[in-house]
Amino acid sequence: MNRYPVWLNLLLLGILLLGSVLALPNIYGSAPAVQLANLDGSGYNESRLPEIVRILEADQLGPEASYVEDGRAVLRFHSVEEQQKASVVLGERLQREASVALTLAPKLPAWLREFGLQPMSLGLDLRGGVHFLLEVDMDAALTTRLESYRESLSDLLRDAEMRNRVDLSGQTITVRLTAEDDAERARDLIRDSDPELLVIDGSDARTFRVRMSEQQIRERQDFAIEQNITTLRNRVNQLGVSEPLVQRQGVDRIVVQLPGVQDPNRLDDILTATATLEFRLVDTSGDSPGSRRYPGRTGEASQILKREVIASGDQIIDAEAGFSEGSPAVFIGLDASGGEKMLATTQANLKKPMSTVFIESRRIAEERDGETVYRTERSEEIINTATIQGIFKDRFQITGLTPGEARDLSLLLRAGALAAPVYKVEERTIGPSLGRDNIERGFNAVKIGFLAVVVFMAIYYRGFGLIANVALLANLVFIVSLLSLLQASLTLPGIAGIVLTVGMAVDANVLIFERIREELSAGSSPQNAINAGYEKALSSIADANVTTLIAAIVLFALGTGPIKGFAITLSLGIITSMFTAIIGTRAVVNLVFGGRKLTSLPV
Repeated sequence: MNRYPVWLNLLLLGILLLGSVLALPNIYGSAPAVQLANLDGSGYNESRLPEIVRILEADQLGPEASYVEDGRAVLRFHSVEEQQKASVVLGERLQREASVALTLAPKLPAWLREFGLQPMSLGLDLRGGVHFLLEVDMDAALTTRLESYRESLSDLLRDAEMRNRVDLSGQTITVRLTAEDDAERARDLIRDSDPELLVIDGSDARTFRVRMSEQQIRERQDFAIEQNITTLRNRVNQLGVSEPLVQRQGVDRIVVQLPGVQDPNRLDDILTATATLEFRLVDTSGDSPGSRRYPGRTGEASQILKREVIASGDQIIDAEAGFSEGSPAVFIGLDASGGEKMLATTQANLKKPMSTVFIESRRIAEERDGETVYRTERSEEIINTATIQGIFKDRFQITGLTPGEARDLSLLLRAGALAAPVYKVEERTIGPSLGRDNIERGFNAVKIGFLAVVVFMAIYYRGFGLIANVALLANLVFIVSLLSLLQASLTLPGIAGIVLTVGMAVDANVLIFERIREELSAGSSPQNAINAGYEKALSSIADANVTTLIAAIVLFALGTGPIKGFAITLSLGIITSMFTAIIGTRAVVNLVFGGRKLTSLPV
């Protein structure tokens, strides 16, 4: 009685060893590091590392370790001072080919890295870094969509040979027809083009209004949020920042957390930038329909450009910063539709000028009646005008930029345009020293809670209490190993979840041991008491832990940020504590007391 088969004991030992190996990377800590990512998005090659190391060694800044991870070069240093100096040196020498980011890297030996093992991912409050809360301009998202509808409706009616004027005011498109007889046919054409659009009577028989339905508005707002999240992730990846968190918060806000990053200045500009490009022909005659005047850059003359956009930022699939004839340039690649339109335009307009328009939106804060109000200011300026000297399709270049502008613009274009402008609502920078303090205090809480439970169990339940303590230690190892394996971010609330799990982990053993005591008091033999204690307490243990697990799952599903961190560690702790308390301690008890003739138990 009370014996596990050999294969099951070996399996449990193998699980314990595997958990220990997965948790091992967490004992090494982290060090300041510099991370390099290619501007063209390609992965770094190991063969390039010696060249980078030689650049640093020439300035007596040799790294402690250098390796390639996830397509990025990581250079680890002994001190923050060396890290910052190395960042400046590499930024100057490699500005044309790589982005440089300050971060923290785990001090793992090479053999652990070769196995692909990683320590737990630490959240912003533990590791330090920057936190941005961004607000998406939903009004601008709707206006952009309505402007697209305005142009398409105007073209639709003109193609149907109806003279019209289409204006946009707020969220209403007003259509005015010259001929009253065209009104009904125009309404039918608009409804057929998009059945969800609402067509409303206007002030007279020749006028009607068009609005987006509530469903369309909600879909457009959701699209703007999701598209912006994708674009922001792309931008962060282009900057070479590892382990970013980009997620939606509420109706119109996005949280961006970048653990380990110590310099938020450039990130601020890149994340909130709404820059994009449009390519238009210059209206040399000045009388083309829809033409208007665009300002030039400082010191440059304004020009009249045609209404039709040849290609825009959302059609750019590749952009690289470089130099052309000694001047900074951005080399552009268009998608199929943009390339075809550019080909047709250059074929029909040889020796004619074409301009590149740089478009950016900014939020301006103003004081009105003692309150701060914001307005969106859209700037459009010509950054380059060149004569079309030959026929080209999807590959060309633009100039007229500074080196920094070319680098940042190429990054933004590669990552994609934002579906709507985003504005910074909140920024927090947490230094590495504060992160270390949080880690130390959090782990001290775990140690104190752990030791208190260990002492109580050893005194109150004697030998069986020591077995429960071994299971408790194994439970902590399993939690750490699962967090490392899943790369789930550990935060301060997550540490609170671990502390709670420490108490709950022995709760199951308390139920089992008390049941064994009851069986012994009722006259059962020690072996029967052990068997009955584990079997009869199982249902109570399962009920208590499953209900807590359900609550943790609900917290994870409905919560955000810190609440999710707490829910993750609590869920993992419940699962591992049930395993160690029910199966783990039973295995040890069976090995120590099983199959023996006993007169008493140390419980």
